[in-house]
Amino acid sequence: MDRRELADFLRSRRERIAPGDVGLPAGPRRRTPGLRREEVAQLAFISTEYYARLEQARAPRPSREVLAGVARALRLSDAERDHLHHLAGAPPGPPPGPPREVRQSILDLLGRLPQAAAIVTSATLEVLAWNDLAAALMEDFSALPPRDRNLVRRAFLGPHASGRRLYGVSDAEEFARVAAQRLRAASARYPDDPGVTGLVDELLAGSEEFRRLWASHDVVAEPTLRKTFRHPVVGPVTVNCDGLHIADRDQQVVIYTATPGSPSDEALRLLAVIGTQRMEAPH
Repeated sequence: MDRRELADFLRSRRERIAPGDVGLPAGPRRRTPGLRREEVAQLAFISTEYYARLEQARAPRPSREVLAGVARALRLSDAERDHLHHLAGAPPGPPPGPPREVRQSILDLLGRLPQAAAIVTSATLEVLAWNDLAAALMEDFSALPPRDRNLVRRAFLGPHASGRRLYGVSDAEEFARVAAQRLRAASARYPDDPGVTGLVDELLAGSEEFRRLWASHDVVAEPTLRKTFRHPVVGPVTVNCDGLHIADRDQQVVIYTATPGSPSDEALRLLAVIGTQRMEAPH
């Protein structure tokens, strides 16, 4: 445990957080930047005396529970959380669960792709964000609860509207195989997350196909470069698929584009006008 480095690191992180960032009033009598020690202690559910001793390099080694509370109170990134653990002499365990918050710059990017359908997926293939054209091509995700936005669950358990598995994509069986592989890898990265383990248990109980794929223990997935959506209004839409990995969030931006001047390009342009107004309601 490096007490001095730990103390300096905690102080630097505390001073960068404005009271308003954590829902506290700024008040007129603050003489130093950032939060007060007692405010961090309160947010971390530890005593003010103990937190003060941490910043004074006088405290004994904190437990993992204390470190988790301090990391949460100081709004540390994953890299900062790991650094905190190393300074405290307690190497970090696996991350608590797949990150679900999408960075604002990525949300801005989706909005700047008017001629491409784009979504952001989590490590477990939950659709976290999307642009208008993706909603028109696939479905209006805003009308679904988060659990129903998971593409692995929808691939294996449905619903399959009008007999179209997963929006009628041409590679539905291949996508199911890749999805099982990605979920297998995610379950190793997040072994203690109840959302991940619960999803795996649900799929094992509800899908013979998933049970077979899961039993293979495959984790290597080749990227899909092209697929066709069978859309109920504009017909088949063939798109190129490009995935951009967001390493620090364990997320992926998936961008669907059509060849310029092709019938599918015209179909996407039409969908951009139609939007979700004439989409089939999910069953």
